[in-house]
Amino acid sequence: MKRQATIAILMSTLIMTACHKKDKQEEAPVAAAPAPAAAPAAPPPAAAQLTEQQEEMAKKQALLDYGTMEDKYLNDPKGQWAATAKASSTFGDDNGREPSESNLAKNAAGPSDDRSWSNNNQDKGFDWLELGFAKPVNATEVRVIIPGGDGVEAVNKVELQDEDGKWNTIWSGISEVKQDRRGNRTWFVRTFDKTAYKVKGVKITIANNVQHGYKQVEAVQLVGD
Repeated sequence: MKRQATIAILMSTLIMTACHKKDKQEEAPVAAAPAPAAAPAAPPPAAAQLTEQQEEMAKKQALLDYGTMEDKYLNDPKGQWAATAKASSTFGDDNGREPSESNLAKNAAGPSDDRSWSNNNQDKGFDWLELGFAKPVNATEVRVIIPGGDGVEAVNKVELQDEDGKWNTIWSGISEVKQDRRGNRTWFVRTFDKTAYKVKGVKITIANNVQHGYKQVEAVQLVGD
């Protein structure tokens, strides 16, 4: 009888343990499947329109900045335009005839007026343009107007002439100035410490093979007092 009672107790314990495990398994939460990634929202049309407006405003701001810069140069009370000009070559001077008036060095004298000097070499040797000024000054800056900006990278030397006729190099090298696409003219500007001597002339030298094509200069301004 005791043996049967013991077996009954063991059987009852096993049944209860099995039921308890089953209940635990049924109660275990089922892992949820990951939600699909949401598709990126398309930008609202207003955002694209705002970008276009910003680009247009940036263009207008660039034009305004160029105009402000140029107006400052053109109306600088300490600036004077060249009174005379001569050059190493003129476009067409090797064809046995007189070069056209539209290309002569004298066109680089005076203020900006859409007339310019053109050289006669596209990619050979060096050319220079020499300017004389009516009032010798202790100079601080030279400004060269390049119509269209073509050839501005070929400028490789700027010299100043004192009252005794001596030339002094104030800059030489590779020009970092690029074509200014904001306007019809590119300004090649060189600023330096005020000269101890009075400057009466400026010479601009151009390395023709640095930037191929004919070179032009519209006007040259000397700044000083």
